[in-house]
Amino acid sequence: KSGGFLVADVSGMDLTNAQWALLEPLIPVKPRRVDGKGRPATSPRSILNAILWVLRTGAPWTDLPSRYPSFQTAHRWFQKWTREGVIDAIMKALAEDMADRGKLNVEEALIDGTYAGAKKGATRSAKPSGERVPRSWQLQTAMVFLSPRTSIAPSITK
Repeated sequence: KSGGFLVADVSGMDLTNAQWALLEPLIPVKPRRVDGKGRPATSPRSILNAILWVLRTGAPWTDLPSRYPSFQTAHRWFQKWTREGVIDAIMKALAEDMADRGKLNVEEALIDGTYAGAKKGATRSAKPSGERVPRSWQLQTAMVFLSPRTSIAPSITK
């Protein structure tokens, strides 16, 4: 296995051929309609590159660079693959590969406080209301790793 998955240079963040070879079997093949109708096919590799770009940069879907499929397409597939467990499998494969190459230590952790819900106009000492704060997609993505159904850490420790 070659190459790193985390690259600081935003222009070079797409998957290498070796990385794609590792992840491609995890993506289900979309059956084609026999009548030829429907949306034009979009490469699963370009969709995954778009999803990974958004997850790595933390940028909104609407800021997706033009070299990727439309943000609507990327987001639709991200939601579908999340529901089907494909994103879980991809993240697990990425984490296992990084651990195998010594690039990931699962005993280290980072808490990111860039998203904190607050009631507009509330004072610091005010009690929070019972109203539910909408969840960000970043939080939903992080929940993949925190979910009791996904036990990444035990499976990649040696």
